Amino acid sequence: MIRLLALLICLVGPAAAQEFNARATVEAIRMDGEEVAVAISQPVRWRVFVEADSWRLVLDTSEVDWSSADPAAIAVDAEWRAGRIRAGWSRLMFELPGPMRIERAWMDTDVGTTINVVLTEGAGSVGPLNPQAWDVRPSTTVPTVQRRRQTGDRPLVIALDPGHGGVDPGAEAGGLTEAALMLRFARELSDVLKRRGHEVVLTRDGDEFVGLRGRSTIARAGQADLMLSLHADAVEGGGAEGATVYTLAPGNETQLAAEIAQRHGRDDLLLGVGDVEQGDEIARILVELARAETAPRSVKLADALVAGLNAAGIRLHKRPRLGGKFTVLKAPDIPSVLLELGFMSNTQDLANLGNPDWRSRMAVAIANGVAAWAEQDAAEALLLRQ
Repeated sequence: MIRLLALLICLVGPAAAQEFNARATVEAIRMDGEEVAVAISQPVRWRVFVEADSWRLVLDTSEVDWSSADPAAIAVDAEWRAGRIRAGWSRLMFELPGPMRIERAWMDTDVGTTINVVLTEGAGSVGPLNPQAWDVRPSTTVPTVQRRRQTGDRPLVIALDPGHGGVDPGAEAGGLTEAALMLRFARELSDVLKRRGHEVVLTRDGDEFVGLRGRSTIARAGQADLMLSLHADAVEGGGAEGATVYTLAPGNETQLAAEIAQRHGRDDLLLGVGDVEQGDEIARILVELARAETAPRSVKLADALVAGLNAAGIRLHKRPRLGGKFTVLKAPDIPSVLLELGFMSNTQDLANLGNPDWRSRMAVAIANGVAAWAEQDAAEALLLRQ
């Protein structure tokens, strides 16, 4: 699904000719109706746009430390948040009351440095996305030589993908965020897997934003044999409970899977990029061929994980195996699953996520499931070679 941007303005201005040495600090943030002014200590590279799907004003900047803002110098009449989205880039977002477009935007460097944006009511036409300017999308560079399919003769490389992070905290409950809980669990699971002789690649190892496609790119760059995307969502009513394992199944979603996939898909909205397939026909065919081999392996990985969790006495959702349209599972060459450890909207699940003993049992159960899958997968790979 292509995310439409109401307007995108990539501006070079006076900042282009200047050197960006130390990180800029924030001196003031002001939003009063249709006018926004962000004062910083020095010129930086920047871009600003309005998201048509969610009606947010988004300001991307290079090398700005938003944590330096003095609360007394912040006067904003809307919900807002700021954080890091990748190395060297950060994002400031304002919630808009409805359809708005950018009338003017400029960086004033006459007296200090201020980024100014003037909004007006109404949706604008879609502007051109200029990837040549200050593009904040994750690099798509990957190794030209990919690791061969594992056959049990070398350490398994496992990509762990703690969901959300940075400007996207994920679900929230009891003062906790999904992003923080999943990062903690990913580190604990990493320790368990490493003790078993596996190698681990983390898609993030801090509170930072990584786009959905960027997560697959990191896994591929690390030559991962499989990827586990870790989440703990929340649903209205708090009725859902227990662990669930998802595989990519774009044509066969339950209502719950569709709801959760839609929320996870907001990651790419926050980054300002969409789920756009490549137009090259040859590339598309190669991707589909790779996916045809990988998809059954992902299904078997999911089944093995459910079996491992069940054997360990981990509480499972009433339908522990589901499929959905998850962008993070679309890597055609890496068996990938999304594991919802539980639901933060459920009191018991939330307590489990905060319990070190439960997390330890969960980590061991996942490691056991991965081991069972790897053994079966290696045997199949050897048969295919014969």
